[in-house]
Amino acid sequence: MKGKVIFIGAGPGDPDLITVKGRKVIEQADVIIYAGSLVNKDVLSPARDDCEIHNSAYLNLEETDGIITEAVNEGKLVARVHTGDPSIYGAIGEQIRELKKHDIEYEIIPGVSSLFGTASVLEAELTLPEISQSVIITRPEGRTPKPAGESLASFSKHHATMCIFLGIGMIDKVVDELLEGYEETTPVAVVKKATWPDQQIIRGTLKDIAQKVKDANITKTAMIVVGDVLDPGDFNASKLYDKNFKHEYR
Repeated sequence: MKGKVIFIGAGPGDPDLITVKGRKVIEQADVIIYAGSLVNKDVLSPARDDCEIHNSAYLNLEETDGIITEAVNEGKLVARVHTGDPSIYGAIGEQIRELKKHDIEYEIIPGVSSLFGTASVLEAELTLPEISQSVIITRPEGRTPKPAGESLASFSKHHATMCIFLGIGMIDKVVDELLEGYEETTPVAVVKKATWPDQQIIRGTLKDIAQKVKDANITKTAMIVVGDVLDPGDFNASKLYDKNFKHEYR
């Protein structure tokens, strides 16, 4: 009987933020392949003593696929553990494509994205009434090209809350593109390793954030959040709990 692969979102860093379902799979897995450069290894602490563990930071796609295929053909349960939520910049699409080629059964268990870990440590709501009701999740163009119309400059013209992955290493370029639409006084926060014990939070505006990031020597594993929701001042409350607003559920 063939085994199975389960993709697990490990959460943003704090091992207690993995889902109960994800933790149960880690407890049961025969083989674990985890993204060691990003996943807190404490997430793997419930694994069995005889579990075979691989760090995908040292593996390419073909090598990862080989480990999975061999294990599944032996009837084993494979836990493929990704940081945050695997559906956002998790590169699971190409892995799933390989699984389908081999007719391997798989499942995806969602996780807490670093985006939401970042919002929590910033103590921010990303969608405030009449300030921003939209959140743009994106990244700058690097080695991976972006489709036409998805540049930071293009998105900046919406003035919505923007959460930028994988951009801290090119902070000057990011700021230059954002200034195509946002004002230089727009609030910005940079959070390195949100929810980890050594997390760092830098706050500023588009005018000064690049220098602050350089002064703090932050070059990777950081989320950039842009928008007036970070410093909204006074704002109108939503209608959700308005005593004069009638609706079926709260």
